[in-house]
Amino acid sequence: MDKKLTLSLNEKIIERAKHYAKSNNVSLSKLIESYLSTLTKREKKEPEITPLVESLSGVISIEDDFDVKDSYTQYLMEKYK
Repeated sequence: MDKKLTLSLNEKIIERAKHYAKSNNVSLSKLIESYLSTLTKREKKEPEITPLVESLSGVISIEDDFDVKDSYTQYLMEKYK
């Protein structure tokens, strides 16, 4: 069952969306419906781990108290001395 929905959007965005919909031979309503449908899907697929990535898992060991931001900051300070 379809229902009407009123939206308030920036005029430039509306014009760009209309142009996009027209150039893809789809109505603006269907375009927005498709976007919202994709956005609100309940299924979240787990990313597939490729054999290469799995073979690399555990190759590097990092200390428990390793601070990534601090390490990167130190790297940048050395790089741009």
